[in-house]
Amino acid sequence: MGPGSHHLSLGLLLLLPLLPECLGAEGRLAHKLFRDLFANYTSALRPVADTDQALNVTLEVTLSQIIDMDERNQVLTLYLWIRQEWTDAYLRWDPDTYGGLDAIHIPSSLVWRPDIVLYNKADAQALASSSTNVVLRHDGAVCWDWPAITRSSCRVDVSAFLFDAQHCGLTFGSWTHGGHQLDVQPRGAAASLADFVENVEWRVLGMPARRRVLTYGCCSEPYPDVTFTLLLRRCAAAAYVCNLLLSCVLISLLAPLAFHLPADSGEKVSLGITVLLALTVFQLILAESMPPAESVPLIGKYYMATMTMVTFSTALTILIMNLHYCGPSARPVPAWARALLLGRLARGLCVRERGEPCGLSRPPESSPSPQPPDRGTGPPAGPCHEPRCLCHQEALLRHVATIANAFHSHRAAQRRHEDWKRLARVMDRFFLGISFSMALVMSLLVLVRAL
Repeated sequence: MGPGSHHLSLGLLLLLPLLPECLGAEGRLAHKLFRDLFANYTSALRPVADTDQALNVTLEVTLSQIIDMDERNQVLTLYLWIRQEWTDAYLRWDPDTYGGLDAIHIPSSLVWRPDIVLYNKADAQALASSSTNVVLRHDGAVCWDWPAITRSSCRVDVSAFLFDAQHCGLTFGSWTHGGHQLDVQPRGAAASLADFVENVEWRVLGMPARRRVLTYGCCSEPYPDVTFTLLLRRCAAAAYVCNLLLSCVLISLLAPLAFHLPADSGEKVSLGITVLLALTVFQLILAESMPPAESVPLIGKYYMATMTMVTFSTALTILIMNLHYCGPSARPVPAWARALLLGRLARGLCVRERGEPCGLSRPPESSPSPQPPDRGTGPPAGPCHEPRCLCHQEALLRHVATIANAFHSHRAAQRRHEDWKRLARVMDRFFLGISFSMALVMSLLVLVRAL
């Protein structure tokens, strides 16, 4: 260790006895200032020199965190830092008289505090603010900072749920002092968001401040207040899209496939009912998380539209199956249905028989009606002496004619049955395209809104 370090250590040892005196002098001055200020001071009266003069209070709010947004009960819970500044006419001193001491920190319960409260709070608990200190300056300026967890009522609009934006106001004002006694002014045009902790569900767009002066029915004097409007937009739409929206989209795209199932599978109606039950479950889950409101949310409208489409699809499937299972005793397909549905529509939808190329549907055939054998061209009636004459086989010819008529009748009935089955396939293909197009368009509209 050099000689310089030795002299430095010696100097510190000489200064140590003087430090308590310096600190003690400042503490004694602070105690003397406190006794002088509060000797005849009372915190029960408004600290103004003239009682006819209004006391100006500046209000500043800093948003720290969004704790909860309860859409069902319409309650917003926030963590705020609140600062109030005013001038106390009875708490002033000359800094030179007290060794240059220009500010002190004292408990807030010792000084007069404005009775500014949150008008639209949603609970009966008072804001815990009595444990914080105030900063008192030599010119009488009082600065009171205190944290608060507020629960305020907020009217939630769920008409655009999943992609909604909410406007929640927090109104601060004096509870007993009118505008002639206490005037509230916001500091700046908006609340501070410098220390805001980002929320996973909501994105804060801003928190503008607005001062109003209202007159209530109970009192004649005006009451000023300051309203901070919190502008929120839901940013957790991805979770809702995956859990509620995407599942409904996939189910709605599955519903039109009931028209593609073969009628002989026996699962066409079962598929439609299963899809309808799945959509009902999702609708109930959505209804539990939404508040009762006059407007139906967008995803609720999508669910209802999809359920309506599935219901009509199931009803059409039942009607088409009725056409498919028309027996041989059914009437022939009407002529207009043959020309329009089995002709043009079948060619347009490529509904064809096996081995038949697309676009060349089988032309409608008229069922041949069996004719009884013409007796005018047969052998003449009466006794015939020829041993090999056909007249001796008349009974056999009648039996052959009966068999031929039965064969033609059966073939005509089968043809009618095949025509009805073909008509059912054409209707299945037609409604498959319509249902799938409707489901795709509705899903794309909702997904585009989501993106």
